[in-house]
Amino acid sequence: MIDLNTYGWNDKLNQLKQESGHRSLSHGRVTIVHRTCHDVISENGLFQCELTGNMMFGKSDFELPCVGDWVIFQSFDESKGIIVDMLPRERTLYRKKSGTVADKQAIASYVDKAFIVQSLDDNFNVRRAERFMVQILEANIKPVLVLNKADLGFDRQKIEEQVKHIACQMPIVFTSIQQPQTISRLRESIVDGETVVFVGSSGVGKSSLVNALCEKSVLQTSEISQSTGKGRHTSTRREMVLMDGSGVLIDTPGVREFGLAIDDADSLAEMLEISDYAKLCRFKDCEHISEPGCAVLEAVNNGTLDRKVYESYLKLKREARHFSTSEHEKRKKDKSFSKLIDEVKKRKANF
Repeated sequence: MIDLNTYGWNDKLNQLKQESGHRSLSHGRVTIVHRTCHDVISENGLFQCELTGNMMFGKSDFELPCVGDWVIFQSFDESKGIIVDMLPRERTLYRKKSGTVADKQAIASYVDKAFIVQSLDDNFNVRRAERFMVQILEANIKPVLVLNKADLGFDRQKIEEQVKHIACQMPIVFTSIQQPQTISRLRESIVDGETVVFVGSSGVGKSSLVNALCEKSVLQTSEISQSTGKGRHTSTRREMVLMDGSGVLIDTPGVREFGLAIDDADSLAEMLEISDYAKLCRFKDCEHISEPGCAVLEAVNNGTLDRKVYESYLKLKREARHFSTSEHEKRKKDKSFSKLIDEVKKRKANF
C-alpha cells in the first residue's frame, strides 16, 4: 500500500474529503494529465482515470484537474477509474493562456515552492525571472531562483547585481549537475511532503535537475545540441515524481511566454521593491508615470531606482490590469449568459 502522506496528504485534506458527498470512494493525487485521461496515484497504486461528463462539460478548462490536484474517483478495475470530484484547490500556479485575453491555464496545484530555473548562458533574463516570481507570489507559493549550469563561464558579480532587487523576495541559488555539492544543497532545501514545481524556458535543464535531485533517471532528457551548445527541449507534459524520503517534484514543459494571470496589480510595487519609494509620493493614488511629486520617478531620475526595473514594473502592471479587467468582463458575460439560459428553461417549463 502506498503512503499518500509522502505525496502531501494531510488531516486538512482528509477533513475536506469527509465533508464531500463521496467520502466512501478512493482519493488520490493527479501525477500526469493526458489528453483524455489523468494518472492518479492512490493508496492502491496508480490509476488511469477519465472524467465524468458533468466535470468535463460543466467546468472551464482551468477548473479541470491539473497535476497536483487531489481528486476522488470510482475505480472499476485494478488500474482504471472515473474522477467524480476534486478537493478545493490551494496554492495553484496559473498563467494566462496563450492566444487569449482573459483565459488562464492551471499549471500545478498544492504547490509549496516553485523553482524558477534559468541557465547561465544566453537564456538568463532577469525580466523573465520577475514575471515568474510575480505570478508565483500571487499564488502564495514560495519562489526560488535557480541559476543552472553554473559550470559555464559567467560573471557572478554582474548576475548578482542584476537580481539584487528581487533577492529580498526569493533565495537565489547556483546549480550544476556537474557540481554535486550544489545539487545536495538544493535537495536539502526540500522538506518531506513538500511539493516543488519547476518552471522556466526550454533547454535550461529542468528535467536534468529533477533526475539529479532524485539520484536516478526518472525523466527523459536530451543530449546537448552540438550546434548551439544548449540542451534540447524534452518535456512535453507536466509530470510529478517522488523523491526518495523527501518531497514531490513537478516538471513542466518549457514556455516561450508566461502571461500574467493576477487580479492585484497594486501588489507589484512591493514585489519589485518599489513600494518604499511609492510611499513617499505626494498623491496616494500616484500612478508613477507623470504625476508631480512622484518619489518613484525621482528615484529613477537620480539613479537610486534602476530604470529597467521601473519600466518592467510599468509593463507588468499594465498587463495585470488588462487581464483583471478582461476577466471581470468575461465573468459578467458568462453570468448574463447563464441567466438567459435559466430564463429560457423557465419559459419552456411554463408552456
